[in-house]
Amino acid sequence: MTLLLFLGVLIGAILLGLPVAFALLLAAIALMLQLNLFSADILAQALINGVDSFPLLAIPFFLVAGEVMSSGGLSQRIVRMAVSMIGHKKGGLGYVAILTAILLAGLSGSAVADAAALVAILYPMMQKAGYPGGRSVGLLASGGIIAPVIPPSLPLILIGVAGNISIKNLFLGGIVPGLMMGGALMLVWYLLMRNENLETLERATAAERIAAVKDGVWALLLPVIIIGGIRFGVFTPTEAAVVAAVYAIFVSTVIYREMTFQRFLKILVNAGRSTAMVMFLVGCAMVAAWLITVAQLPQQLAALLGPLVENPRLLMAVIMVLVLCVGMVMDLSPTILILVPLLMPVVKLANIDPVYFGLMFVINCSIGLITPPVGTVLNVVCGVGRVPMSSAVKGSWPFIAAYLVLLALFVAFPSIITVPMKWFIG
Repeated sequence: MTLLLFLGVLIGAILLGLPVAFALLLAAIALMLQLNLFSADILAQALINGVDSFPLLAIPFFLVAGEVMSSGGLSQRIVRMAVSMIGHKKGGLGYVAILTAILLAGLSGSAVADAAALVAILYPMMQKAGYPGGRSVGLLASGGIIAPVIPPSLPLILIGVAGNISIKNLFLGGIVPGLMMGGALMLVWYLLMRNENLETLERATAAERIAAVKDGVWALLLPVIIIGGIRFGVFTPTEAAVVAAVYAIFVSTVIYREMTFQRFLKILVNAGRSTAMVMFLVGCAMVAAWLITVAQLPQQLAALLGPLVENPRLLMAVIMVLVLCVGMVMDLSPTILILVPLLMPVVKLANIDPVYFGLMFVINCSIGLITPPVGTVLNVVCGVGRVPMSSAVKGSWPFIAAYLVLLALFVAFPSIITVPMKWFIG
């Protein structure tokens, strides 16, 4: 009864058009009334305590770092370097887009920002070379969603806080799945483009390649510093966010000299607004999570899923189908903050590795960013590239199918993720 009340109020509020944060707060109040615990003071205190978290400090700094990289010339130099390396091959701009997406994922951690940057820089070049419009946009959107998986990733920070999972281990564990997502895109792109008659770019000379690498090496050093620093215990993920922001500001102002004071102020305002929205959502979600625990909703859910607890792979498959369905109609962050507190006790009861579960959850939610009817990233790339949504949806399906096959492999063979993860963690 309590579980149905919580889900009924939450889903009903969302269907009525209430923002997810307020819907979570309303569902939490409904639970408080049901349990005879309602108190405005307790509600306010729980809301404040929900965002009083050291790991969450990483969010504003990574947001600043990502914005600075886009505005300070780092993203453009990475594209230029990728073009000089593989732009001359058949379908080369597609491979450039995928390689750039992987590299940008190690800089910003934002699917929307990466996808928008890819479309703004590469889509005009792909149009000029005669690439199919819908398929090109589909590839660029699909490349953008690698960002939530490869560190530094804002969704991995959120799931670490919501599920009480080591953010360091999530960061290190996300490297291999993220690279495999890029490899899957390259394979599909090769199969799609092998019979196409496309214009290819002129092969870059050795001198041009060296110049492009020299120009882009400062941008490439950032993910090395972040991952290396976390892996060897030099700093925590939160401290890594500060290092990333300071490094990005230094490179864009002192090395590349493309960051102006006015542009930097705009970046701070944008990052502040984004942080405020995320933090309020997290605060409301943590209130709901606390009441979910008090009302013993995870135990009720565990009773429903009881037969599956004995079979971890089957349980993961059912959870992944549930998350995929929710992710198609809800954005990534709310999905994490709503479902993870509810599912985490069941996952632990089934002895599923929490880090593996966290990575699988984020990969699955990321796929939802390019699936209709919501498809946040798909909407962004259509807006930036001025492409009809129907064309983008049609062009995205081969890449979505590849991601779903990869997800199924991860469910069937968890060691694909857990073995490299344990090696990185040491």
